[in-house]
Amino acid sequence: MSYDDPKPATATSDLKLKAGGTPVYKRILDLFEAEGIKTLFGIPDPNFVHLCLEAEARGWTVVSPHHEAAAGFMAEAASRITGKPALCFGTLGPGLANMMPAIQCCKVENSPVIFLGGQRARVTERRVRRGRIQFVRQEPMIEDSVKYSGAIEYADQTDEVIREAIRVAMSGTPGPTYVEYPSHIILEELDVPEVLPPHRYRLTNQGADGDRIAEAAKLILEAKNPILLVGHAVHTTKSGAAVKELAELMNCPVIQTSGGTSYIKGIEDRTFQYVFSDASIEAVEASDCVVALATELGEPVHFGRWRHWHAGEANRKWIYVQQDPTAIGVNRPIDVPLVGDVRAVVPQLSRALGKGRAAGPDLARFMKDGQAELDSLAAETLTKSDGTGDVPIHTSRFIVEATKAFPKDGIMIRDGGASVIFGWTYNQCKPNDVIWNQNYGHIGTGLPYATGAMLADIAETGVTRPGMLVTSDSSFLFHIGELEVAVRRNLPLVCVVAVDFQWGLEVGVYKRTFGLGTAETGTHWSNKVRFDKIAEGLGAYGQYVTTADEIGPAIARAFAHGGPAVIHVPIDPKANSEEMPKYDKFRTWYAEGTQ
Repeated sequence: MSYDDPKPATATSDLKLKAGGTPVYKRILDLFEAEGIKTLFGIPDPNFVHLCLEAEARGWTVVSPHHEAAAGFMAEAASRITGKPALCFGTLGPGLANMMPAIQCCKVENSPVIFLGGQRARVTERRVRRGRIQFVRQEPMIEDSVKYSGAIEYADQTDEVIREAIRVAMSGTPGPTYVEYPSHIILEELDVPEVLPPHRYRLTNQGADGDRIAEAAKLILEAKNPILLVGHAVHTTKSGAAVKELAELMNCPVIQTSGGTSYIKGIEDRTFQYVFSDASIEAVEASDCVVALATELGEPVHFGRWRHWHAGEANRKWIYVQQDPTAIGVNRPIDVPLVGDVRAVVPQLSRALGKGRAAGPDLARFMKDGQAELDSLAAETLTKSDGTGDVPIHTSRFIVEATKAFPKDGIMIRDGGASVIFGWTYNQCKPNDVIWNQNYGHIGTGLPYATGAMLADIAETGVTRPGMLVTSDSSFLFHIGELEVAVRRNLPLVCVVAVDFQWGLEVGVYKRTFGLGTAETGTHWSNKVRFDKIAEGLGAYGQYVTTADEIGPAIARAFAHGGPAVIHVPIDPKANSEEMPKYDKFRTWYAEGTQ
């Protein structure tokens, strides 16, 4: 494009400007580097070629996907895996429009991604003209989906606008922010002071009130059956080690919310998923004190009030660790609010507990019963179709065999509809890093989540860990082009795809609404697609398996082969749409008007 195009850089030497001046694009990178950010996602255009070239020269990981929505999802996954804000950019007009699904997703998923949007020079934008090329006013389109929307109108606003975007993204309930980056300021120069560390310009590691900490510790020590309710942000703040210490001092079960399914290393055996584990239900119903960490207490946990919480409501005490004070008491009454950052509050609470409390008799039983339930479910799937007859593999068997083959220390990425519901019940592994889209229900995020999380993890740690995406065919097709990014970066990512050539969850809705034999309009598609062949066409390793006993060995071969791989696994469409386990429990999340 030729719109107000700043002179393009053809080599690093072209980026050198007069002594003493710092161009805006370099200052932007300085400010994000102060936050420890090392990855940049987006498709370069004239607004961003300077930024990308400079970032790569500094050692950043610069990733260009094939769709701007995927760039946003990659950045979101980067924020989840690193515990830091993430940076994503989009070209003006259609680029920002394409990015809107990811912006909205970050809002609902509480992900602190800063979206940097290119724009025409303000002199062009403010003229009264028709027929302008690649132009739309972007802030009105975006501002309702972000926590803060600002623009760098003048070069000397760079520090305050970028810092405000980061400050707001990371304060209270985290979420996305937007900064407009008009082309007229890209090469303007600044005389700038030293970059401030985060704690000098925003509140970090906020602790809770000391009296409230003492009150909470007293309730925990006096409780007979306390539990920890662990939410999504325990993982995204990288607070696992601190929560492990607290769980051991409380000597109690750990109950995962549906968004907090990353297991904390060292306490996997005392951790149970709310509703989808029978041990979780027993622990919740018996509890007399709940310490809720980094969770919204939303619909998937019945607001902590209804169904499995209801019987003991009168005598149960609630301690709520929450960074956003306006969230206290909204979804349910709270006995002791601990307002602060979970990274600071959990160690405070552990110190206040001293030597902790002795374990009650139920903890060992819950642990034994929880493992016995997983073993029983795995055994049950042996009675289901395994692909050796005329019926493809039952989805439950697919989940068991795939998750049994999950690599140690790997990153688990989940995507899909019906297959995810099967996964909640039949999953056999306990990964410490799980990336998936829970609150928004946005399927198709799996592949960009996988590439974004793995690349950010490598940039953060210097270690390349294996990743495994367990997904369904419908979801995989959303952003299948991003497999090329995994190929380009040679990521050890194995995508295990459950294939039934239909929207399984939606087919199930038709059947439950109208009965069997009803037309299932708009939910079926071609059965000629071969995902292993698509993978090979994009330069990845592809495998096609038809029986359950082939799944584990195929995954092992894929990881041994190296680089990205796709395993096409035919599953039973009838079972996938009609036999979703504990679907009645899942539906209680949507009990309109009853909660």
